[in-house]
Amino acid sequence: MAEAVLEVRVTPRASENRLTRDGDVLKAAVTAPPAEGAANDALIQLISSELRIPKSTIRIVRGQKSRYKTLTVRGISAEELEKRIRHQLD
Repeated sequence: MAEAVLEVRVTPRASENRLTRDGDVLKAAVTAPPAEGAANDALIQLISSELRIPKSTIRIVRGQKSRYKTLTVRGISAEELEKRIRHQLD
């Protein structure tokens, strides 16, 4: 089964939930605070809705308590994930 890796910089307590790109860096702003995993849950929800990926396939594998997170997405190739990001953000 395909699995893609996604590196994201998260900003909690933002004014709105949104995904942006700054060069090669994917940035996620979430309104949730960084307490008790709320920002992590909001990040997964945001990635899921913006890129049309089931939440159950997204997992944070590094950076649970950091702004810099590494996620894996099961069932999608890295090329397909990049295509969806480009389509949504460019």
